[in-house]
Amino acid sequence: MAAFSVARRSRGLINGLKVSFRSSGQLKHGAVAAPLLQTSLHRDSRWYSAGHLSVKERIEAKRRAALAGGGQARIDAQHKRGKLTARERIDLLLDTDSFVETDMFVEHRCSDFGMEQDKNKVTHLPEVIFYFFNIIFCLCLFCFSQDFTVFGGSLSGAHAQKICKIMDQAMKVGAPVIGLNDSGGARIQEGVESLAGYADIFLRNVMASGVIPQISLIMGPCAGGAVYSPALTDFTFMVKDTSYLFITGPDVVKSVTNEDVTQEELGGAKTHTSVSGVAHHAFENDVDALLNLREFFTFLPLSNQDPAPIRECHDPSDRLVRSLETIVPLESTKAYDMLEIIKAIVDEKDFFEIMPNYAKNIVVGFARMNGRTVGIVGNQPKVASGCLDINSSVKGARFVRFCDAFNIPIITFVDVPGFLPGTAQEYGGIIRHGAKLLFAFAEATVPKITIITRKAYGGAYDVMSSKHLRGDVNYAWPTAEVAVMGAKGAVQIIFRGKDNQAEAEAEYVEKFANPFPAAVRGFVDDIIEPSTTRKLICSNLEVLARKNHLSVVVQNGHFPLY
Repeated sequence: MAAFSVARRSRGLINGLKVSFRSSGQLKHGAVAAPLLQTSLHRDSRWYSAGHLSVKERIEAKRRAALAGGGQARIDAQHKRGKLTARERIDLLLDTDSFVETDMFVEHRCSDFGMEQDKNKVTHLPEVIFYFFNIIFCLCLFCFSQDFTVFGGSLSGAHAQKICKIMDQAMKVGAPVIGLNDSGGARIQEGVESLAGYADIFLRNVMASGVIPQISLIMGPCAGGAVYSPALTDFTFMVKDTSYLFITGPDVVKSVTNEDVTQEELGGAKTHTSVSGVAHHAFENDVDALLNLREFFTFLPLSNQDPAPIRECHDPSDRLVRSLETIVPLESTKAYDMLEIIKAIVDEKDFFEIMPNYAKNIVVGFARMNGRTVGIVGNQPKVASGCLDINSSVKGARFVRFCDAFNIPIITFVDVPGFLPGTAQEYGGIIRHGAKLLFAFAEATVPKITIITRKAYGGAYDVMSSKHLRGDVNYAWPTAEVAVMGAKGAVQIIFRGKDNQAEAEAEYVEKFANPFPAAVRGFVDDIIEPSTTRKLICSNLEVLARKNHLSVVVQNGHFPLY
């Protein structure tokens, strides 16, 4: 019987077993026993073939149902909204034929409100499409895509289980997670099990934080408890006009506060990329978002155990940038665009800016120097003269901490006249929020290179990756001014009530409004020609790639969150 059992498992062995049993029958029992054995085996072979085909047919039927999602009508409705389906998004995001799908046959377990019916369990099988070992530009990642055509993408216990499984596996092997969110929220029919599912996901977001990069792309509604998972990830991107993030929808807001507000005004891409700062970027449509996400992904390491990515570079590392010699105006009160400096220095002018429409007085983003990924932080003189305020401090701090967690060197361009004054800032807690940026730069142990292009005044000078906060290499351009404050304000305090304040101001400028006071004290390592900035940064990054900073081990630094 053991032989028959093996035969059932493998059709290919049946013929061989027939021969084997025929031979053994003839030897042991004579010619009479052989026909009986052949008849029995042949009958069992027919049983196996029928059963095998039946199971195979069931598998194929379930696969077809899974691939169909919520059905053609709902797919058409998704397209009419200008949105791709979950599978179309996956196909566009990932390299062709590079992915493996798992948990295609997982079904929800709810038996209330008619959910136990076959039509709700089989034809609508894939609530969330889960791929693992996916590839973008030959880089491994894990990805899940919520299917809005199936119960509006609402989260069930099984849905959450699939997401948790992918995150556990990603942490185990050290690979990023990308979530394509398009969900109406919790599965109401499942009650508390759905809420438990959210909590399970949140826990994994926290456990994975700083271990593997986590990216959320909001491609539809994301409401209620669902919003906290994207908020816990490292980067949140949105699609204009079709994606929404809010705790409570417009109807609830109207009933509670009597405010009339649209979905777009309450939680649209424009709101979250320019007002709230919840999202890091917004794209025109699904295709634009997915293609940009592919490019963005190439800047990131796979985990905190990997160095910053390096790719082939055709931009000479010793290239002189002559345009930088005249980019800073002679008048210290005149604005210029820090983005022009950044793009002129980095490889091939390729700069992926993060949060470009929020807290515009500071610029953050990713670029490459001689092929190596770097994080860029810079004050923007075109907006509020580059002053630091609450929003820019938080924006900068979060970016610096991400770079430090994932071994990405930080290059800081400084032109800061100080922190923004005013009651609104003081009442809003500028002291507490400004401390976040200071804390982030001070605790960072990745290579840190700082270039002072013009103003570096007061406490803001200290905060912006100064030598005192363990800056590895600090340069100043000839136009740099490192001082407690601007000359005019300083003279009004020092020479209050005295005549000849114009002379005193000229004397102060001569003495302090230049890079020499900082240079003679070793607070900057060199005063460099602007055109050599790229060359020096690239050479310093090569040396600092071997940096091994030993810090005092602490369980958890008390970051000024509150």
